[in-house]
Amino acid sequence: MAPDHMEQLCDSGRGVIVRDALERIGDKWTLLVVGMLDEKPMRFTALRQSVPGISQRMLTLTLRHLERDGLVSRTAYPEVPPRVEYALTPLGARLLPPVLELARWALDNAAEIRENREAYDGAATA
Repeated sequence: MAPDHMEQLCDSGRGVIVRDALERIGDKWTLLVVGMLDEKPMRFTALRQSVPGISQRMLTLTLRHLERDGLVSRTAYPEVPPRVEYALTPLGARLLPPVLELARWALDNAAEIRENREAYDGAATA
């Protein structure tokens, strides 16, 4: 991205908007949860089982944040026992293509990044 593009993104308070969005999608769990909801709505327990290492508390918080931002919807069904499903909203679905592109970039460049880190770490200890 050219410098003038970054200036446009960051002027007139836009920097706060960009930073807030990146903070939300860049946390440890958001992208995994959004990715799991890509194909179908899921119940809380199924989501928790699908996202390795997430605690019940962190999944609850992540889902609340995503619901608040309008990326995920929560539907409670009046059944016994109660059933709640989470699904991507259209806004959440629009998040997936750029995120998947970023993931592809990370995978395509992982070896070069690893080599650069090793070179940097080697130079720092020398």
